[in-house]
Amino acid sequence: MMSAGSRVKVVQSGEELHGEDHVCTDSPTTTEERQGEADDEEQGHLPDVLEKTVTLEPGGEDKQHKRTEVEKSFGKRQDAQGTNREQVIQADGAAADSVCLIEHSRSMCVSKMAQVKHQKRDLQVQHLQRNRDKSPEQPFFYFGGGNGASIVVPYCESKGWQRIYDKTRLDYRLKWCELISPRTYNHFRAGEQLVYQIPNNNVLTTKIGLLNSLRQYDRISSKINHGKGHRRLKMAEFIPDTFRMDVKDEREAFFSQQDGLCADKSNIWICKPTGLNQGRGIFLLRTPEDIAAFRTRMQMPAGSPTNKKIPLRIPEAMIAQWYIQNPLLLKGKKFDVRSYFLIACTSPYMVFFRHGYVRLTCDLYDPKSSNLTAHLTNQYMQKKNPLYSMLKEDTVWSMEHFNSYINEKFMVPKDLPRDWVLSVFTRRMQQIMTHCFLAVKSKLECKLGYFDLIGCDFLIDEDFKVWLLEMNCNPALHTNCEVLKEVVPKTVTETLDLAMEIFNKCRCGQKLLPLTSQKDFVLLYCGDTAGVSITKQRSRTAGPLRTACSKSQSSS
Repeated sequence: MMSAGSRVKVVQSGEELHGEDHVCTDSPTTTEERQGEADDEEQGHLPDVLEKTVTLEPGGEDKQHKRTEVEKSFGKRQDAQGTNREQVIQADGAAADSVCLIEHSRSMCVSKMAQVKHQKRDLQVQHLQRNRDKSPEQPFFYFGGGNGASIVVPYCESKGWQRIYDKTRLDYRLKWCELISPRTYNHFRAGEQLVYQIPNNNVLTTKIGLLNSLRQYDRISSKINHGKGHRRLKMAEFIPDTFRMDVKDEREAFFSQQDGLCADKSNIWICKPTGLNQGRGIFLLRTPEDIAAFRTRMQMPAGSPTNKKIPLRIPEAMIAQWYIQNPLLLKGKKFDVRSYFLIACTSPYMVFFRHGYVRLTCDLYDPKSSNLTAHLTNQYMQKKNPLYSMLKEDTVWSMEHFNSYINEKFMVPKDLPRDWVLSVFTRRMQQIMTHCFLAVKSKLECKLGYFDLIGCDFLIDEDFKVWLLEMNCNPALHTNCEVLKEVVPKTVTETLDLAMEIFNKCRCGQKLLPLTSQKDFVLLYCGDTAGVSITKQRSRTAGPLRTACSKSQSSS
């Protein structure tokens, strides 16, 4: 029942409403419309039923009373309007039917809108459920720089991943950057993403960072009783004497030491910038004149005009290290060994060792030579030698070749055990790597998703003592000779396989060991010992030799 004075706006006639669904609302009439309708009533005008709007003024308690009042009011004016009583009654009935149709249409519209709303909600829930049940169909990966692009990019694309080139994007699964910057780790989501290179790995991979870490660890270890038969390595056992040139006391101590050694022509020191690689910025101090000139340059202010004229500008952060003048030689050439140290996970720590290759110089070794290519073995320096194009394949040896050569040339004269390279030397490298890791273990940033592949360079002197030269972040991943084509791609792909397997197991709360993708990597340290028996864990670590070289040797 409608109250007095209410008005309804009819959008269409009743017959038209049967054919379509519409959203119907009450439309309040304006003040001008109400005033116009009152004037029409005074003048005896009838409402036009066929127009879009019909105004009703029901004035009784029920519909019958309303109809009687309408008949009386319109009956008095039927002559003036030319409209009979029956037309008025029909018009009134049509308007009432229209009101009923409007109410019915409104309820139908509301019902249909609610139904559509529920359908949309169901579709959204189903979509979210599908996203929870399966990972994205095509994960994104970002690769920055050029080092290792020919290996990492095809590896990711073979898994159906899509490469992105915007370093600031946040929807990546893997990010591999050649250079470390704060933007690399911007909005990193631990446990959801993988990022190559630990943010503060400079405590391990720079000359000064490693030096400080080992010195501090030495001081702490010397105060701890490790028990009988558990002796820690001492820094002097595998690191040559080293001085920091950016620290005044050490710099003065270095030059004071040289004052008493100036007459010794064989006193050679090598100076290395702390943050550079590929032999850049390295020079030798071979004579007293070299040391005197170096002292003068170090005492000059950094911005002085004289210092600016010097072709080789000395960086402030650098070290002066004792140069090992009696290295073991292979066919008369100096060499070092590049091995790999993998931190596959930092939460928990999972640390591995892997064999690499041997790097040789093009020229025969001469300690008096002023040519750096005779002293530095890395490929970047050797490419500067005119003989490199002819001797390229001879500048890199596999570990199997190296082992065979030592067996043939030195096993009897030096009273070495057979396969010294794959047994004694390998265990020594693993021991040194583990010591360096323990020195920085409490300093590295630990988040699930960080991993790092580090190149470690070792030198063997003629007494077969093993020295660590340096540890390099983002080691060179070029494949410009046959040995490197075999070693480097396998190292990188196995690194990614290991990092991803450990990452996924950590996310699912599974036991980390055994690892199906371990292959030629040797486990040095496992931070997750829950549920892993000691016997089983030792069998997977670097106790007995378990390397690719030993496998290859047994097969050959």
